[in-house]
Amino acid sequence: MQVQIKEWLLANNITFYTDHLSVGLVALGLIIAAFVIYYVAYILTRRLLQKVCVNSRFIFLRRLGETKLFVYINYLLVSLVINKLAQIWFEPGVVRSIAEVSTESWTLLIVLFISFALLDTLTKWCFDRGFATHFPVRGLVQTLKILISIGIGISIISILIGQSPLIILSGMGAMTAVLMLVFKDPILGLVAGIQLSANNMLNLGDWLEMSKYNADGSVIDIGLTTVKVQNWDNTITTIPTYALISDSFKNWRGMTESGGRRIKRAIMIDASSVHFISEEDVSRLTKSPLLAEYIITKSGELEEANKTADLSLRLNGRRLTNIGTFRAYLVRYLKNHPKIRQDLTIMVRQLAPTSEGIPLEIYCFSNDVAWVNYEDIQSDIFDHIFAVVSEFDLRIYQNPTGYDMREAFAQHIQ
Repeated sequence: MQVQIKEWLLANNITFYTDHLSVGLVALGLIIAAFVIYYVAYILTRRLLQKVCVNSRFIFLRRLGETKLFVYINYLLVSLVINKLAQIWFEPGVVRSIAEVSTESWTLLIVLFISFALLDTLTKWCFDRGFATHFPVRGLVQTLKILISIGIGISIISILIGQSPLIILSGMGAMTAVLMLVFKDPILGLVAGIQLSANNMLNLGDWLEMSKYNADGSVIDIGLTTVKVQNWDNTITTIPTYALISDSFKNWRGMTESGGRRIKRAIMIDASSVHFISEEDVSRLTKSPLLAEYIITKSGELEEANKTADLSLRLNGRRLTNIGTFRAYLVRYLKNHPKIRQDLTIMVRQLAPTSEGIPLEIYCFSNDVAWVNYEDIQSDIFDHIFAVVSEFDLRIYQNPTGYDMREAFAQHIQ
């Protein structure tokens, strides 16, 4: 077309800057053609295809309609058509070369944006279908984006310098050490993400605890280079992905999936309050439905064991103690508690005495793993324990307070 325009200008005796004027008219024609092509593509893609995708019953197509994919497709069509028109309309020369290089580079850039839009759609679709929970989709997608970006970047550079991409790749081979240093974190993150997924070590939504990074909360994102944890105080901790392979961390998923959360807490019994229980205490405690069977069975066992013993001395024979009876009561209390898992371990054990008393540890599992509900169950159990301990003539150990000192001082004065 440039040749025809130049001939038309000469035929009409327009000889002033004929070459420049013909180039300008062709460029103006390309601009007008670009607007026309964009409008036609807009009608075909964004008005029709995007509308079909948005209203589709398929999740992937709906997600596709939410992206800018069709905008990029418009630009791609414009770039491809303008590239062909430039080759046809411009005569061989510098202007034609510049137009071809510009449109080809622009085409590759639009292809990059289209690839990103498709990968983002794929990521959202995987999250919608639940695939991303057990597979490092985001990390793999980020890796693909990096590889595609590098490939298109090399192609654009090769177009700009007019050399084969293989020449650039051969030059990059000599920079392998530098590239390994630059992309160290993405490479380590990719390997770590694959290991985490292959070994089912971490999923989205898992409760992760990693004291080294002050992380204690729910995993909200597993990326190529970082894992984001929303702590229980709503702060966000970012952990390098490869650190989850090189360092140790605690995953509470097993607790959640088991449906039982462990209660493991001890109360300190004042050692001076431990003693044998009297016949009156036995009669009183037998009235408890939780202790009646135990006391009757235990009393029969002790009576059989003490047939030949001289019971006039308390050192002789076997007797019921208040702390042993209290421990038996707690076991039966937990076994009859509606919020305690009966198929998991239930135990009340006595630990080694300390300077603060005798630790009596309650070990069981609640049937509700939700944090708030779990704390309510645990608190209710220990509320009851603190309230009934005096029924066994036992005392909870507690360091003297100012109130205790005032009471002792007042009694001393009296």
